Amino acid sequence: MKRPEPQALASAVEALAARFGNRLITSQAVREQHAHTTTWLPTQPPDAVVMAQETADIQDVVRICAKHGVPVIAFGTGTSLEGQVNAPAGGICIDLRDMNRILEVHAEDLDCVIQPGVTRKALNEHLRDQGLFFPIDPGADASLGGMTATRASGTNAVRYGTMRENVLALKVVRGDGEIITTGTRAKKSAAGYDLTHLFVGAEGTLGIISELTIKLRGIPETIAAAACSFETVRGACQATILAIQTGIPLARIELLNAEQVRACNAYSKLTLPETPLLLLEFHGSEVEVAEQSRNFGEIAKECGGGDFTWTTKPEDRTKLWQARHDAYWSVKALRPGAGVVATDVCVPISRLADCVTETEEDLKRLNLLSPIVGHVGDGNFHCSLVCDVDNKEEMARGEEFMHRLVERAQSMGGTCTGEHGIGQGKQKYLKAELGPEAIDAMRALKQALDPQNIFNPGKIMPVG
Repeated sequence: MKRPEPQALASAVEALAARFGNRLITSQAVREQHAHTTTWLPTQPPDAVVMAQETADIQDVVRICAKHGVPVIAFGTGTSLEGQVNAPAGGICIDLRDMNRILEVHAEDLDCVIQPGVTRKALNEHLRDQGLFFPIDPGADASLGGMTATRASGTNAVRYGTMRENVLALKVVRGDGEIITTGTRAKKSAAGYDLTHLFVGAEGTLGIISELTIKLRGIPETIAAAACSFETVRGACQATILAIQTGIPLARIELLNAEQVRACNAYSKLTLPETPLLLLEFHGSEVEVAEQSRNFGEIAKECGGGDFTWTTKPEDRTKLWQARHDAYWSVKALRPGAGVVATDVCVPISRLADCVTETEEDLKRLNLLSPIVGHVGDGNFHCSLVCDVDNKEEMARGEEFMHRLVERAQSMGGTCTGEHGIGQGKQKYLKAELGPEAIDAMRALKQALDPQNIFNPGKIMPVG
């Protein structure tokens, strides 16, 4: 993967400056901001940033860059975790934050049409007085375009699915600057290839999303949050497995191991018992929520759970879930000055207890600090590894741990990433998971849709 020739890059930047004026930015600070990564991957900034305001802006950037063979990287809010917004070959970053209009809301059909820079919090604020909400919640106030590109999910995935299940149609700018429309507002279709879901999770390597049609849900009549402590991680995982298998319609079920609970208590000023903990949420009518809570309480008791408390007070629910969403920052505060690497895997829920338990044993053996938190209702959990990035020996242990974590998940029929994506950080695991034939098919799709390899080069595809 080579950088464009200096003259080609200069010609592209000159043409972009003529088209966009002061919306083309080349300052070092802004360029570095648009390659910021929360992993220990090195920051690789683009050569310039264009602030897009409409679809025609994206089209013109792509056309100019295609003419000169210059890479194009889409940027939403920069919250991806595997180097997806880095520019290893340089090029032009298209910042989509100003494409933040909610174009249409069809309340009777439970869908809406939006631009890619709309964030999930802004959308839900707009929808609130209509009794609707968008349920996918990855924690960060990410853009919906970015969430689609990385196939994001989050705490509500156990009930509402991921972005894959909640995107109906897309408009995508392809490599020649023309627009592909991938579907309609119909809830199902058998018309041709499923292009919508080809671009969901493509991490901007096949085209740039300029418009989305997504599903909405009605705000539940009653929402209850609950917390339940367990003697062991295995007991908490077993309660999760039984709850899923018996059909309790959980909206959220999150595991925090003892290390993570200690971190959350210190950072968020909580007084939770510092043992493995499940945080849960139930949605439905008042009667349904009460029944769901009782049923789970019985399962928890069978699996070694302690007192099971639940509340419908919005302020109590907000405090609990804010602590969960602040988990990364709580871990960072455990060791000021150290780096934190967030990584995730996902396994079939029947193997969840084994995977988490073996992971904790690995951390003890390697003398590493890595609190664990997970969307355990779908078998997905995260490790926040704390390391001194300047200590080669500690970093080597950290890399060994992450490699063993992925191998363990894959050996259990799972995946190297449940929701963070591949980006740069997990390319080396893709071939073992999908096989060389699948990689070849992916390369063929990339070549067909992006023959010049200008869209986010160096992401997803393993080198070689």
